[in-house]
Amino acid sequence: MRRLFLLAATGLLGAPLAARAACPEGAEVARVAADILASRPSQGYGPSLTMEDALCAREKLVPLLAERHGAPVGYKVGLTNAAAQTRFGVPHPIRGTIFQATVRAQGTAGRPAEVPAAFGALPNVESDLLVRVRDEGINDAGADHVAILRHLDQVIPFIEMPDLVLAPGAMNGANLVAINVGARLGVLGEAIPAEATPDFAARLASMTVTLATDQKELSRAPGTALLGHPLNVIPWLVEDLKRDGRRLRAGDIVSLGGFSPALPTEAGRTVTATYEGLAERPLTVSVRTP
Repeated sequence: MRRLFLLAATGLLGAPLAARAACPEGAEVARVAADILASRPSQGYGPSLTMEDALCAREKLVPLLAERHGAPVGYKVGLTNAAAQTRFGVPHPIRGTIFQATVRAQGTAGRPAEVPAAFGALPNVESDLLVRVRDEGINDAGADHVAILRHLDQVIPFIEMPDLVLAPGAMNGANLVAINVGARLGVLGEAIPAEATPDFAARLASMTVTLATDQKELSRAPGTALLGHPLNVIPWLVEDLKRDGRRLRAGDIVSLGGFSPALPTEAGRTVTATYEGLAERPLTVSVRTP
């Protein structure tokens, strides 16, 4: 009963209790997992799936994906900007789990990582940003940005490569949650130390993040595109995990969200995310999709 109250209070219940469908059965989740792992479009769980049941499906799905993608290493927070929330009809962020495979590749502008363009059913790229947790004090840091930074040790440029997998007509907020927010692959740039200072916090907000191919710029956004400040994602995640009896742990990696829309991969292209204004020189991360 307490869990239902918390879900209702935070807007995670997508329909009245009486209209709620059952949590998807194991066979249904196994079907979706098989689609994801085979890189084929999935019908998901249909348009009547509620957000509560999507959360249940996600928890059943993650262990099945981990068998292929490696152990969980942290969390992805999706829908951290207003445009993405509007697209999926969900007025708040959502959470997924990221795996060893998500953070395995590294690439710089001079030496881009290589990931097949057709790595998933609906393969995408987007500019993102990772942080790494220093210690569990982050769970009690509250919303103060400098206090949060005291419990982070790295900030890492990141191109996320999600597989949105859902077939046309199945793409909605609840099904996106149920497929673990599409978490699959990614490419890391060179990490920089997190500085627990007002100046560093201000630079995270004022930096400019661009995503470009070798031919043209694809997107440009300020740090404030993520919930008004990238570090605002952390207290949201802490509270979301707390509802499930979980905490952030030392070494956990958090994907803070997309500065760009999720854009389809193109064969033969190199894509680079550039972060200007965060460090003394622009930071970059690159991937080539042959």
